[in-house]
Amino acid sequence: MSELIATECTIAAETPLQDDVRAMVAELNAYMIPLTPREFQFQLTVEQMAEPGVTVFVARDEARGAVGMASLKRHDAELGEVKRMFTVPAVRGKHVGSALLQRVEQLGREHGLRRLVLETGEAPGFEPAWRIYERNGFARCGAVLDYPDSGWSRFYEKML
Repeated sequence: MSELIATECTIAAETPLQDDVRAMVAELNAYMIPLTPREFQFQLTVEQMAEPGVTVFVARDEARGAVGMASLKRHDAELGEVKRMFTVPAVRGKHVGSALLQRVEQLGREHGLRRLVLETGEAPGFEPAWRIYERNGFARCGAVLDYPDSGWSRFYEKML
């Protein structure tokens, strides 16, 4: 299912096992890995993103190039987790990330989930992530799922 957004992008559920999605994952990892000690990083690999129970949304520009992604990982009948949010620098500030996050929420509602959670970094460099989650109605909360409360992570939740 696609949706047109203000930036002339489309968003659809796609397999992450594509070269352009792999490239975005590599770009996201290259940005995040230096910010936090490795033992406190919890990124899904592209292969894990392709597993049942995970839906990956890809934003594509008018030329069909991948410009953003976000994933919903379903943990049980009521709980989902937002994973692998990313937009390429060329579209930042154009609400592509918010549109992706809204699509994740929409799918969560369609699946009857009651709550979305996420873990992100708690270090300089993660401020843009915090802003997008907070602008989209996510509230800070305590540690979620099996993530350690290490001081290197910030946790958010949103009731659906």
